[in-house]
Amino acid sequence: MNKIKNTLFSNKPVTIDENSLIMAIESSCDETACAIVKGGREVLSNVVASQIKTHEKFGGVIPEIAAREHLEAVNVVVEEAFKQAGLNGNKIDAFAGTVGPGLVGCLLVGMNAAKTLALAYDKPFIGINHLNAHLAANFIDTDLKPPFIALLVSGGHTQIIEVKSYSEQNIIGETIDDAVGEAYDKVARLIGLPYPGGPKLDKMAHEGNPFSFKLPECKVDGYNFSFSGLKTATLRLVKSFEGKDLPLADICASFQECVSSTLYKKVKHALEEKGYNQVVLAGGVAANSEIRRKIFSLQDFGYKVFAPQMKYCTDNAAMVASAAFLFDNTFDNIDVEVFSRV
Repeated sequence: MNKIKNTLFSNKPVTIDENSLIMAIESSCDETACAIVKGGREVLSNVVASQIKTHEKFGGVIPEIAAREHLEAVNVVVEEAFKQAGLNGNKIDAFAGTVGPGLVGCLLVGMNAAKTLALAYDKPFIGINHLNAHLAANFIDTDLKPPFIALLVSGGHTQIIEVKSYSEQNIIGETIDDAVGEAYDKVARLIGLPYPGGPKLDKMAHEGNPFSFKLPECKVDGYNFSFSGLKTATLRLVKSFEGKDLPLADICASFQECVSSTLYKKVKHALEEKGYNQVVLAGGVAANSEIRRKIFSLQDFGYKVFAPQMKYCTDNAAMVASAAFLFDNTFDNIDVEVFSRV
């Protein structure tokens, strides 16, 4: 796989091949990350500075605070990524940065840092769609190649994507309201779990009976999803215990069973109708234990299943570098601007 990218100052063509080194920076939300990846699959360094402790006291991410923390951390993670890989900027073949979707102030920090490095070393700059980066996390340390069906589940997105090739990806289903991660966080908040609520709800669900309460599974046409009704039903269930002990573990387990079953059925339906034999799980919620278990159970029907290592599920720069190498639908213009939504 050879690609030609142009440098920014001299417009000198640079060949990107399986031996090329790409440094990427990710700052779309509350992690400042930098990584160096060889050939899109071999991670030489991967540094992540998390802001969870900062935003914990607010119960969620405060964009202005997140952007300031990115400014403080970005030089540190870049230096550490070079140090871990034993390299300097002259050895890098291209620099990549996330340009969206995400929090605009946060995205600007990482994108401008990557552009600056590209200008300083006269190397190509590659702008990356954050959602493509989550898909690309599955290419790290694997032999995965398109075509496949992907389930992307994160705090802001729930999508079923038909990945026909490295240059063609089509969203065939998505949530019409809350994303899975958003629904998890809202339910966690209403039952009193601290931020970040999703992983804590997942952990508590292991202690409960997933069939204690029958929660509604929204019937949406095609491959689309809806989780706002489930969220409301869970709220009503919680209120029904007013003045009584709340069976937290059973509520968490029942909620998680409803979400994971909905995702599983839609993905299986897409695989059967579209005729694919590979399925990929991606996004921050790909770390959820029950969603992960159900999607991997598709192996029982002969499907090949991929999911990123846990450290590559949440926001990181290794997946951004992988996307910069493997995917063709990138933003190579130095004038590209960040965007908040797709």
